[in-house]
Amino acid sequence: MRSGNSRNSSSGGARKGGQGQQGGGARRAQSGGRGSGKGTPRPEERRYDRPEFGGGPDAKPRYGAGPRKTAPSRPRELQARVEDAVRARHDRPSKPTAKSELEGERLQKVLARAGMGSRRACEELIEQGRVMVNGEVVREQGKRVNANSDKIEVDGLTVATQSFLFFALNKPAGVVATMEDPDGRQCLGDYVNNRETRLFHVGRLDTETEGIILLTNHGELAHRLTHPKYGVQKTYLAAIQGPIPRDLGKQLKNGVELEDGWARADDFKVIQNVGKNYLVEVTLHEGRKHIVRRMLAEAGFPVEKLVRTQFGPIALGDQKSGWLRRLTNPEVGQLMKSVGL
Repeated sequence: MRSGNSRNSSSGGARKGGQGQQGGGARRAQSGGRGSGKGTPRPEERRYDRPEFGGGPDAKPRYGAGPRKTAPSRPRELQARVEDAVRARHDRPSKPTAKSELEGERLQKVLARAGMGSRRACEELIEQGRVMVNGEVVREQGKRVNANSDKIEVDGLTVATQSFLFFALNKPAGVVATMEDPDGRQCLGDYVNNRETRLFHVGRLDTETEGIILLTNHGELAHRLTHPKYGVQKTYLAAIQGPIPRDLGKQLKNGVELEDGWARADDFKVIQNVGKNYLVEVTLHEGRKHIVRRMLAEAGFPVEKLVRTQFGPIALGDQKSGWLRRLTNPEVGQLMKSVGL
């Protein structure tokens, strides 16, 4: 009996399982299972040319689809003319902009480049009303000027904004006061031979005379500094033997007659006296050859040693013999002011 019941129960379970599998298959078939062709197709099986996916004979082409339309090619002659026009336009020199042509550079930048200090220091000079452009005080920050044509002054002194060079040399004795010497002697040019810009000396000094001599490439300034019309004074120290009369200074100021005319000193001082040795200072604005030596010799006191200590507002100071130094901007301004530049 038990075995019969076992067979019945097992067959009954099989029948139940078969019915369940048949029911599940039916449900999958009804719901459109993945394996069936009647349900929703897989992505790789979809056909996008069908109407339900936006395709079909009445579908509009999507962006980027289909062949591109190309512009018709130009004839060779027209293409050549176009290329020539483009090349000519690029080869044509560009016109200066209104900003660069008319407005120039900022004033504080020009001052800083000329050596008047940092940008901030130059701005303070402008704020304090110490800067003038073409005779008018400027207090406006950022004002644009033309460094090549505008006259710029600080504290009444002209600022050298252009590419001019100004040097002071303490010429030793024995150096010829020329830029080149055909006889091969030591000359002024030996001290500036490494300069790309050609310089020339302002006035002359005798070969045996020491002291300050100016070198520059500013032709107009050099001309005015040496022209008698502007009366730029030069100061000399001369070593002579005494005793000297008390009225020697008055005699030199009144004038001494030389072979080429009268010569007068603007000032005379006795700087030092040790026994018969005298060191005197002579100031005059003439620039004739050997003028100081000739004047003192005519008065009866030949010069043993002569040193020029000052040229206009530029003093020799403690500058060593044979040393070259660049003039500061205030010194250049003083030189220009002395001759009306």
